[in-house]
Amino acid sequence: MASTDRPAPLRLGSIAPNFQADTTNGPIDLHEYIGDQWLVFFSHPEDYTPVCTTELGEFARLEPEFTKRGVKLLGLSANTLGSHEGWIKDIKDVTGSQVQFPIVADKERKIAYLYDMIDYQDTTNVDEKGIAFTIRSVFVIDPKKVIRTILSYPASTGRNSAEVLRIVDSLQTGDKNKITTPVNWVPGDDVIVHPSVKGEEATKLFPNLRAVKPYLRFTPLPNA
Repeated sequence: MASTDRPAPLRLGSIAPNFQADTTNGPIDLHEYIGDQWLVFFSHPEDYTPVCTTELGEFARLEPEFTKRGVKLLGLSANTLGSHEGWIKDIKDVTGSQVQFPIVADKERKIAYLYDMIDYQDTTNVDEKGIAFTIRSVFVIDPKKVIRTILSYPASTGRNSAEVLRIVDSLQTGDKNKITTPVNWVPGDDVIVHPSVKGEEATKLFPNLRAVKPYLRFTPLPNA
């Protein structure tokens, strides 16, 4: 019989569940915090741990790049506000970057369960009360509060923050230009014309279109 303990699965296209929480920048309502911008919401197993410290420092360093793209950052760790505040000082000492974005205090894992951020793979990854820690989840959420990307990393593996930024670039470029992005794409590379764009519309929108196969049409982006 299926377990009823886990939340309903979140999928691409789901509306991000709203919540209210205390953070290092004060109380927030998630949907109000997103407003009309994008959000990268990411979780960490625990404060004062080595991999998490490097990740928070790097996201703090890259925050201006996310801001340029209209993206807010929101972290989560399964600890108290007091713990977060002390940890932020360590992050600055270790990485040289000051964390400005809020970090959610989720000691009881209420939000972690809501977003299915819990580690079911490593049953030893628990706190002193036996509650599972969070894994390294990433949710990219658009201004309509729709989940556009979900990434999950085990506690032992640090994320690639540049890849998260690249995903944002791909999503925003695709939304704006009726295109998709090929393997290893970065801004400035040729893109792929979306299959829904046919015939004259395709050549009008993309005069430098290059068809490799009928279903595979590359083009530089106008004004790229």
